[in-house]
Amino acid sequence: MNIALIIAGGSGERMHQHIPKQFLMVNECPVIIYTLKAFQQHAEINAIAVVCIDGWEPALWAYAKQFNITKLKYVVPGGKNGKDSIRNGVFELEKHYESDDIVLVHDTIRPMVSEEIISNCTAKTKEYGCAITTIPCAEAMLQTRDGIVSSGSYPRDNLKRTQTPQGFLIGNICDLHRRALEAGITNSVASCTLMIEMGEEVYFSVGSEKYIKLTTVDDIDIFKALLDAQGSDWLK
Repeated sequence: MNIALIIAGGSGERMHQHIPKQFLMVNECPVIIYTLKAFQQHAEINAIAVVCIDGWEPALWAYAKQFNITKLKYVVPGGKNGKDSIRNGVFELEKHYESDDIVLVHDTIRPMVSEEIISNCTAKTKEYGCAITTIPCAEAMLQTRDGIVSSGSYPRDNLKRTQTPQGFLIGNICDLHRRALEAGITNSVASCTLMIEMGEEVYFSVGSEKYIKLTTVDDIDIFKALLDAQGSDWLK
């Protein structure tokens, strides 16, 4: 079984809007539905779970019904940060699925995830036990101690920029979170960084430079333009 775990527990303060950015309407459709549609339409995804910001659960279920997101099976409360939200989600899935089933952890504010990206992450997770969607680092990377000046650089060929989904076996990711709790590790920024902090290796799957993350209002404008230009072709 392959389950998509969509993380929608944040408030999106950098967007400076009155409602969470994952529920902003773009062309008469909330952002979160674009994300859910990508996994709904993927043949290898068996079920979807969403970690949802408190108070927006009824709206999520209503939108899922309106837009025919039939694979949505679980809505889980969000945590105080992203790591807590992911832990809440994977612990809930552990109750319903086998330890060797696959969970793809995905940010809801990355709505233009393609079929190819989902397929590759799933395949690499089956092969290696985990898979982190990444793209090459194309920019020059400078080192700094104070954020003002640099006197050194870092080889960009040794770096990867991470995206989502990030794929894991459910049993492994749940065990990782339990061990992290015991070790007092509470502030990892992502599942991949948590794995590395816990001494684990991570494997790469294929991402895309075209794959926008909605962080600011400018990103919403870019998203609208991409939708107008591509229609639904980005799903393929």
